[in-house]
Amino acid sequence: MIEGRKLETNQTLKRPRLSTTFIVIVVLASLMIGGILGYSANYILITQNSNDLQEQVLVLQSQVSTLKSGQNSNASNNVYLTGENASLAQLYAQIKDSVVIVRGLMLTYDMFHRSYYSQVQGSGFVYDYEGEPVIITNYHVIEDVINITVTFINGNGYPATILGSDPYADLAILFASAPESEYSPLEMVTSSTLNVGDPLIAIGNPYGLAGSMTTGIVSALGRTITEDLSGGYPIADVIQTSTPINSGNSGGPLINYQGQVVGITTAIVSDSQGLGFAIPSSTVLKEIGSLISNGSYDQHSTIGASGTDMTYEIAQRISTDMTYGWLIAQVTDGGPADQAGLKGGNQQVVISGQNVVIGGDVIIEIDGTRIKDMDDMSSFLEANTLPGEIIEVTVVRSGQVLTLSLTLGSRPSMT
Repeated sequence: MIEGRKLETNQTLKRPRLSTTFIVIVVLASLMIGGILGYSANYILITQNSNDLQEQVLVLQSQVSTLKSGQNSNASNNVYLTGENASLAQLYAQIKDSVVIVRGLMLTYDMFHRSYYSQVQGSGFVYDYEGEPVIITNYHVIEDVINITVTFINGNGYPATILGSDPYADLAILFASAPESEYSPLEMVTSSTLNVGDPLIAIGNPYGLAGSMTTGIVSALGRTITEDLSGGYPIADVIQTSTPINSGNSGGPLINYQGQVVGITTAIVSDSQGLGFAIPSSTVLKEIGSLISNGSYDQHSTIGASGTDMTYEIAQRISTDMTYGWLIAQVTDGGPADQAGLKGGNQQVVISGQNVVIGGDVIIEIDGTRIKDMDDMSSFLEANTLPGEIIEVTVVRSGQVLTLSLTLGSRPSMT
């Protein structure tokens, strides 16, 4: 019995050893097979990914080759993008020969009223008008100036004469006695497609530093500025830009990233930072034919009134909920506004520390377009109307909304 039990026990003890060995072998075999299969799968996947990457690289190389070929065959159609793809150096190289220094002499007087001539300087650029190269600049650059010259970036200078000018738009067109080989005209496109935030470039001659380039964006559109040369009338529909503009930049081109002129740098606000203004190219394109043919442009419309922008404080004072619009202070006797029946103010008061004439009509719409201030009204008239045309003016008068027909007049000649 004992031996039988021992035998049983021995047999029972031996079975786990045989089973464990077998399991170990099976596990090891499974791991080896799994490893081989996993390695094979990873190898296939890596090989496939590598092939995909190689194909993508080949496609990119082909695209780069195509772009380079296009640039070499037609450099004038290059698009200059912001960010890592910017090619401002190439754009500058394309534009710089078109920008000139405009110089002249102005008669001035010292404190003892003794006269002498001082040199004035600005910028300009070459433009092709119907096959004839001309120089475009600001009126204030050549106002009351004699012995005008233009100097190209290569240093070659030539005498120039004024073909036409318009103080109301601060524009002047010059003709220079330079050989045809000097001219490299810029393309000009309408500024009506500009949007706030669009990148811009200015090239000019600040403080006589020829061919200086600065960059910025469109800060605002439809601004108005007033200069002494415009006789108190606003220069309308102006581009506001953060592109740095300094003395000597006036008259230079404001350019988009396709190398096209969209404006003419013209003014800055003293002691400001990044607050410059440019005459829009749409104004230049509208006027240049008349400036060259007639020497002037006389199609600036006017309503014949003066006034101030509405504010919340003014609205409270005159007991209206209309906080926007243009409050008429005075109408010109016999002028368009007077003939249309618009009313000026009749009482001068102080509101928020400023003298304001109240009691007049508040213009809130012209031809269905909302007018919130002087900028809106001046820009609308400049861009959309001509003298002699009839417009519908909507006003608020004593709490009532009225619409009156007004026949536009023309600003007086200044040239």
